[in-house]
Amino acid sequence: MIIPEEHDIAIRIRGLVNAFGDQVVHDGIDLDVKRGEILGVVGGSGTGKSVLMRSIIGLQKPVSGDIEVFGQDMTGGSENDAEALDIRRRWGVLFQAGALFSTLTVAENIQVPLREFYPGLDPALRDEIASYKVTLVGLPAEAGPKYPAELSGGMRKRAGLARALSLDPALLFLDEPTAGLDPIGAAAFDELILDLRDTLGLTVFLITHDLDTLHAICDRIAVLADKKIVAVGTIDELTHLDQPWIQEYFNGPRGRAAIDSAARSGQD
Repeated sequence: MIIPEEHDIAIRIRGLVNAFGDQVVHDGIDLDVKRGEILGVVGGSGTGKSVLMRSIIGLQKPVSGDIEVFGQDMTGGSENDAEALDIRRRWGVLFQAGALFSTLTVAENIQVPLREFYPGLDPALRDEIASYKVTLVGLPAEAGPKYPAELSGGMRKRAGLARALSLDPALLFLDEPTAGLDPIGAAAFDELILDLRDTLGLTVFLITHDLDTLHAICDRIAVLADKKIVAVGTIDELTHLDQPWIQEYFNGPRGRAAIDSAARSGQD
């Protein structure tokens, strides 16, 4: 096993424990996310995939353990200290269903992080940035002044992604980004994420249950089971592991269908 150099690590997690009362969700998670990779995170229902993401971005306080983002300790100090705030500017988050503010237009939603971190920014520049981000995620220009309720599900996902990219982050968190999308829309969103990673040099932490997404864009996959990360590797590496959940997930009927689909795509 090749151990990444320190400067190659975007996120380092050691000994992470998360619990809700007596219910332990994570019991000693260790994980490294490499700079520039798309890391898929999978696991059965209730394994705490979203809890893991929320721990990294500071929305869930762990019981114990260490989390570093770009070398900065995210568990030891105040979330409002200068160094922590600087790191928070370097990531963007797309929550499930987009999590847009329903009373704000798409452009106004995109401007929320800009208002939070750069309150003195000229309004005209905020408008210009919002317009650029709308275009960046493949939305038509006329989507900017619309409200979320006026958009389709796929367009709301893209609007949420535009907001996540508003601060030009180096690190992007995606929580089930293709959930609820039809296969064509999901494939288009996957391609968008891959293009953005390659164009902007992003590191992507991607929670998904979509096997097609895992095959299409993920460099490596981390598997949550038994309250720990039980394996990290490529799909080919994981499918050769003798672990019951991994075998059922990747080599079950849907897993085989995804493999066949990926093989056909590679022949096109």
